[in-house]
Amino acid sequence: MARVTRPHRGRLFVIAAASGTGKTSLVKALMQRVPGLAFSVSHTTRQRRPNEVDGRDYHFVDRPTFERMVAAGEFLESASVFDNLYGTSRRQVEESLAKGQDLLLEIDWQGAAQIRARLPEAVDIFILPPSRAALEARLRGRGTDSAAVIARRLRDSVTELSHWYEFRFVIINDQFEQALADLERIVAGDTADFGRDRSGLEAFAAGLLN
Repeated sequence: MARVTRPHRGRLFVIAAASGTGKTSLVKALMQRVPGLAFSVSHTTRQRRPNEVDGRDYHFVDRPTFERMVAAGEFLESASVFDNLYGTSRRQVEESLAKGQDLLLEIDWQGAAQIRARLPEAVDIFILPPSRAALEARLRGRGTDSAAVIARRLRDSVTELSHWYEFRFVIINDQFEQALADLERIVAGDTADFGRDRSGLEAFAAGLLN
């Protein structure tokens, strides 16, 4: 009888950051650089931005639909961020990992905490901005949000940044190409330089929070 070879289980990479840190740009560039890495498309109740495509950037659904999915246990994680709901399909992730597919998931710290509890083998990465001033400049430079939304995001960024230490690996997005190279190294398994306990990182993060 022929022996059936099962595929190795895929890896799940979880990337989180405060809004305006450049996370989405890094994720898109990483997807282009790393062959075989697939993007896990989340569900959201947020309004679609002009440059976004349903099914590519997010699965855009209304709030009643999202709440029905939560009640049915269809999400591996879900969270409320800036009055919008976000969630990751449990079936999509489990099926992909079982087939040996490596997945990249871009979510916030709340969702990452749920993933960490349910899939402790996931590789979780937090991206820090180089400064609070840079964070504010990036938020204002988007041109897609109102002044009131920007002000709220700035206020809430401190809360988001304060969760950096919950992640195993941390990188600083000061120079884009360097941050991208750092992400590539982590995905390749070269993680020694990016642990949350490395020298100087705690003091740097404290400066961002204070």
